[in-house]
Amino acid sequence: MSSLALGRAPPFWRPLRFLLTAPLWGVVAGLVLFADPGALALGRWAPPAVALVHLFTLGVLGNAMLGSLAQFLPVAAATPVPGAALAPWLHALLNLGLLLFLCGLYHLHALLAPAGLLLAAALLGAVLPALPALLRRGTQRLLRAGLGMAALALAATVVLGVLAAAVLGGWIALPLDRLADAHGSLGMGGWMLGLLAAVGATTVPMFQGTAAVPPWALRAWIAVTFALLAAAAIARLCGAPPLLPALAMTVPTLAFAAAVLWLQWRAPHRRNPTLVRFWRAGCIVLALAALAACAAAAGAPEPAGVLAGVLGIGIGVPLLVNGMLLEVVAFITWIALRERCPRGVRILAVGRLIPDADKHAALLAHLAASALLVAATIWPVLAAAAGLALAAAYAATALCLLRCLRRAHDFARDHGGAR
Repeated sequence: MSSLALGRAPPFWRPLRFLLTAPLWGVVAGLVLFADPGALALGRWAPPAVALVHLFTLGVLGNAMLGSLAQFLPVAAATPVPGAALAPWLHALLNLGLLLFLCGLYHLHALLAPAGLLLAAALLGAVLPALPALLRRGTQRLLRAGLGMAALALAATVVLGVLAAAVLGGWIALPLDRLADAHGSLGMGGWMLGLLAAVGATTVPMFQGTAAVPPWALRAWIAVTFALLAAAAIARLCGAPPLLPALAMTVPTLAFAAAVLWLQWRAPHRRNPTLVRFWRAGCIVLALAALAACAAAAGAPEPAGVLAGVLGIGIGVPLLVNGMLLEVVAFITWIALRERCPRGVRILAVGRLIPDADKHAALLAHLAASALLVAATIWPVLAAAAGLALAAAYAATALCLLRCLRRAHDFARDHGGAR
């Protein structure tokens, strides 16, 4: 961690408000599935299915990724974030926009367009101010280029999402299937996978003890991934078959998963075994999701498309993000604890703020919920049980985070005030 600029860390609550909100939306997603167990059997266009997708992509993953970026950009990427003090407003816009979006899906379609605008303001306001600094020349150019390309993919995803919301709300008439396919491929492949790859190039060696990612490999992955996704999204918007964006996502997804598994297998300094298991399981599921998405786009029966969404959006990426969420919250809590305790006090290690036993319990809860989610795509009668298991898994994650904050608070109380 010596290469990290801890002195540039943002105020404790700036990233934490996003990170603590993420598992709460996971609980909501589980309760929605419990209340409407037919959601997985209704197809991709049904409001419950659209709601579940966005509860994960915006509520769980959106909050977790924006919170992590708020910490990662100044500390690890040496990138200032203009307007970072607006984080509380962006957090409120994101979560209010998601709440309005859900109400619009279920009750009042007129809310979809304003909800889309709120979500766009939050997402673009969080990443676009940092974009000039990410794309200019300087230190860590490759890392910043990857983050910059992910931010551009998010911007394109937001534009397409606003257009799709306007179509659903009856404001404009455009081919919704083309918009949704381009929106999904750029969001999942460009923004989420791109961000995980760029950030993971730093955090996987740091937290999992693997070898460093070769710069040429990361450079090639970034170039190929964003070229494929951009070309496929444009082609799909112009009428190309849905198989094209599915294939454009499959190639970088399989490469990402294989690279992580290889690095873990050959790790010279193994550490954080539970995080390794989170990422190992997540990468295996992501590879299966990519293959299922190709099968669905090539004409396989509808359950293949549902299975691809469950594997990728409901299980694969969340396993990666939830594993890192526990590490990131413990790390920023440790940084804040250093500031609160007088010099000379030996503060708690990061690993003691969230012990491995707590992480392991959360992992087991997520794996159990994941198994039930997959089973529910085959036997819909299990969907309600899967919803309860999902809510319980995210509640276990939230409990880990709250215990971390409690341990830090108690330690600071017992060892003096601020420096």
